This record gives sequence, structure tokens and C-alpha cells, in this order.
Amino acid sequence: MTLDQLRIFLEVAAREHVTQAAEALNLTQSAVSAAISALEARHGVILFDRVGRRIALTEAGRLFVDEAQGVLERAKAAELALADLGGSAAGVLRIHASQTVASYWLPSRLVGYHERFPRVDLRLTVGNTQSAAEAVLAGAAELAVVEGEIAMPELRRSLVARDRLVLVVGSRHPWADGRELTADDLLETSWIMREKGSGTRSAFEAHLTSLDIDPQALSVVLEMPSNEAAIAAVEAGLSATVLSSRATEFHSLAGALHVANFEMPSRAFSTLRHGERHVTRALGAMLGMLGKG
Repeated sequence: MTLDQLRIFLEVAAREHVTQAAEALNLTQSAVSAAISALEARHGVILFDRVGRRIALTEAGRLFVDEAQGVLERAKAAELALADLGGSAAGVLRIHASQTVASYWLPSRLVGYHERFPRVDLRLTVGNTQSAAEAVLAGAAELAVVEGEIAMPELRRSLVARDRLVLVVGSRHPWADGRELTADDLLETSWIMREKGSGTRSAFEAHLTSLDIDPQALSVVLEMPSNEAAIAAVEAGLSATVLSSRATEFHSLAGALHVANFEMPSRAFSTLRHGERHVTRALGAMLGMLGKG
């Protein structure tokens, strides 16, 4: 059994289609089929049922998926440990970041890190705060950089920056004139919200709760999967939204968005790492750089 065979098995298991798996792995269909056949023959087990032109995992195959994933994760950990023994930061560093962090705060810092540690292969995945934290918890990432709070005791959190939330509206909205708003006014307009799991949404809903407003009482007309989509929707209509000032600054300066006269809280940008996993030289160097703000 080889690591390549395990990678091929997992790709086929995920897609339940040999041709699609071969394309994803940049291998020939015959090479993929041969790897699966070799695994089955070597261990005397059927991992897939052949159903017409498709395949499906057998019960044995389903049970083997977790084991194969575990072996590959341990192999990756061993690779990182060997890179550490080389004396300088090297290897792969997988980072998951929430959209606001990844778009407006993190890029310049990744460039600086790459210039200082060129032997580290940085791999960035962008999602939301919840998905980034879950990736670290599952071992799919060494580091998450997120906004807001996460209730996962296995993760170690370090504050690296502050961010200010703003309530913004389009030019046609009545609040664009800068009138002073009260908490009760928030119930008198429609809202564009980021998706559930977004740190921006969680922070806004926590602020609403502190004002004795049930977030469910807001009239939410659209949920958007990105800051840019939320901004475009607000600019085009008569709804309000709450986003990072970093995301709205350019649009405000251009006159397309207006910051409403309502005080919003600041929040933290934080790093998350797993408390029980080894901190490699590459990860330690990144934590040190981000910790400088």
C-alpha cells in the first residue's frame, strides 16, 4: 500500500467516478483503475461495487475512508516535522481565512512572509469564520485567521488586529442623509445579511442582542455569500447592511455607499491553531509575523 494509492482511493471515493477522479488527479483512467485494483487484490477486499458505468463504495470502502484520510494526515505531519528538522521554515502551510480578513488584511502580510520564507509553500483557502475554524479542528489547515468569536475549546486563539463594523446604505436610502439613528430604527428597514457562519453576521447579531433586539426581528430580504455581493445589493436598493469598514471604504469614498449615523462596535481579527498539534517552524514564523499587526 502506498500513499499515492490512498490518495487515488480517496479521490475516487469522493467522486464515485473513475474518469472524473483521474481528471482531478491528472492521471490516466487506466492508472487510477490499476491503483484501486492493486489495493483490493493486495488485501483481499472489495472497496467499490461496479454499477453500470459508475461505481459505489461498499461498506468496507466506507469504513476505509476515515483510515485512509488519517494515514495521509499523519504522513503530512511527518513531512512537516522533517522540514522542521532542516533548521529553517519550509514545507507546506495551509491557511484558511474568513473573507474580510483574506480580502483586506491578510494579503500584504502573506507577501511579506513569502519574501522572508520562500521555502514555505503557502496555500490559502477563503471561506467564513466557521468554516475556517472547522478546517483547523479537522486538521485540514494549520492556521485560521478570522474575525469574531469561536466557541471551540480545542483551538488556541490570539488577537492580531482590530476591525470596525459600519452600518451602510445606498444613496436612495433615507438614512443616507446622516440622521441620527436609535436602536428602534433598525427595525424599520429591510436588511441584506452575510450568510450564517460569517463572523461579520455573528458580530452584528451579538451587538443586536446587547441592544435588546432579537436578530430574528429584522426584516432580512437577502443573504449574501460575500462582502462584495452584499455591497452591490445595498447600492442597488433600499436595504441596509453591516460590514467591515475595510470592505466599504472605497465604495463610501466613491459616494456609492453611505455610512449611517449609528455607533457600531469594533471586533478582533484572530489566529486559530489546534492546541494539541505541533507548531512547525513555518507556522511559528507566521504566528510571529501576524502577531506584529
